[in-house]
Parts: sequence; C-alpha cells; structure tokens
Amino acid sequence: MSQLTWQKSSFSGDQANCIEIASDAEHVYIRESDDPTHIVTTTRAKLHAWINGAKAGEFDHFVA
Repeated sequence: MSQLTWQKSSFSGDQANCIEIASDAEHVYIRESDDPTHIVTTTRAKLHAWINGAKAGEFDHFVA
C-alpha cells in the first residue's frame, strides 16, 4: 500500500485535513490526510454507486 499515489480534491485547497483517495487494479482506498493510518477499502463499483448517490443529493442531510 505504500506504493499508492494519493490524491485529494482541488476543493480542499491547502488544508491539511481532507479526504484522499488512491486505487490499484482491484480496490479504491480512502483516508483522511490527518490520520493516514486508517484506510477504508472499497471496490470501483461500490464507489461509483456512492458517487452517483452523492451527485443526486442522497447524502446532503449529513452536511446540512
């Protein structure tokens, strides 16, 4: 996992506390930049479904 290239959103700016994402051939990895030892692992298909839900506003109540 040390060979992963982590990317954060351009909307994070220079903030240290942000969500970062990386992937390999089989999985997608998500972590918080201020606690990089805790990593959530999922599949591309599951992340795709979640992103579509987020775009549709299904999770807006978590940030309102």
